[in-house]
Amino acid sequence: MSAKQNEGVVAAQDEAGIPGILVGVSVDGKEVWSEGLGYADVENRVVCKPETVMRIASISKCLTMMAVAKLWEEGKLDLDAPVQKYVPEFPEKVYEGEKVTITTRQLVSHLSGIRHYEKDITKVKEEKEKANRALKLTKSHQDKEEKAKEGKGTENTGCVKQKKEHDSEMKSRNSKPGRNDKEFEQEEYYLKEKFESVIESLKIFKNDPLFFKPGSQFLYSTYGFTLLSAVVERASGQKFTDYMLKIFRDLDMLSTVLDDNEAMIYNRARCYIYNKKGRLVNAPYVDNSYKWAGGGFLSSVGDLLKFGNALLYSYQAGQFKNKNGKLLPGYLKPSTVAMMWTPVPKTEVSWDRDGKYAMAWAVVEKNQQCGCCRQQRHYASHTGGAVGASSVLLILPEELDPEAVGPWPVAPPRGVIVTIICNMQSVSLNSTALKIAREFDREKQAQCVG
Repeated sequence: MSAKQNEGVVAAQDEAGIPGILVGVSVDGKEVWSEGLGYADVENRVVCKPETVMRIASISKCLTMMAVAKLWEEGKLDLDAPVQKYVPEFPEKVYEGEKVTITTRQLVSHLSGIRHYEKDITKVKEEKEKANRALKLTKSHQDKEEKAKEGKGTENTGCVKQKKEHDSEMKSRNSKPGRNDKEFEQEEYYLKEKFESVIESLKIFKNDPLFFKPGSQFLYSTYGFTLLSAVVERASGQKFTDYMLKIFRDLDMLSTVLDDNEAMIYNRARCYIYNKKGRLVNAPYVDNSYKWAGGGFLSSVGDLLKFGNALLYSYQAGQFKNKNGKLLPGYLKPSTVAMMWTPVPKTEVSWDRDGKYAMAWAVVEKNQQCGCCRQQRHYASHTGGAVGASSVLLILPEELDPEAVGPWPVAPPRGVIVTIICNMQSVSLNSTALKIAREFDREKQAQCVG
């Protein structure tokens, strides 16, 4: 690991005032960097280490998607059937006087119309309209810039892109973490009730009206994943939590567990926020049993790298020659992961303007519009924000040449995976993760050339 690679994480920690941060990187399936910086427990001066476990927040959605995909492959779950086929406890819905259907496919891409934490439908629609207007203005400005550049001849836009990324990230960092995110003003973020089952937790939102017609608009919803957990439970014939723990064992993710306040969980970090006076304090007590699927798991960077590599291996396995049957099958079929990582129309991604939401993943597609200009690599990512925690998991697959992929021992996974977790809420980590991934990818390419 170079000083430059470490610099990005240290800068993010220092500038955002994060008590503790974990970073993990793997290249071609091998863990090359796993480190803890700062404190897992500030009061008792317990330092972070690679084995430290923290809240992974919405990366939990990616783990849940693995379960959905497995059940779909096994023919136990129909992505396009009404959710009531599996969960009759969830009432049939009507939108503007018309009976509508919610499917599992819509749930995993946030197209169901089910609300998030904000209950006021008027506020949500106003925010959506405001965001859409801002997006149109941004695109119009970008189009004008592109036309101006074309008039001046070929120009490398990489520096412009990097400056915009830097300005955006600095703006995010200079605002105090743990305080300014409007989402954390919602009361339901701080639920303290312990729910004994995922079916029971449906009562929070199941009788609320839909905010949009299913399939018509994107509305990020953790409650949509609470309903999804009930679908998984019924399709699998097991308790949702038991089925997920089985998957974690299959993937050798032995440090990934439920964020259960009562359980003795070794190496668990404490969570922190900044109060109104800008002082570091312990995060308020919450019980995340109402959202296991959408934001209720704890994990380590080592486990998240294993998870990412299992997906990357599955995605690429079909592109390698299986000499003498030595190449084992992936946990999922290549076509399944390809489906999961295919951008879905009408979706958007708050943490990456180049991306679209797919199935529980944000995906940026390979793209280059002009010669000698910025090349957009294909990658998948998900960020997370929880009370007292922030996270990111990013997978940058190697661009494989079908002609160049030879026989064994060259084998999947091929690419860079980066994960960062910290015990402070409202910290933007996606840009840092992408920079780290690109740096390791450049180093790998340089070694290949050398």
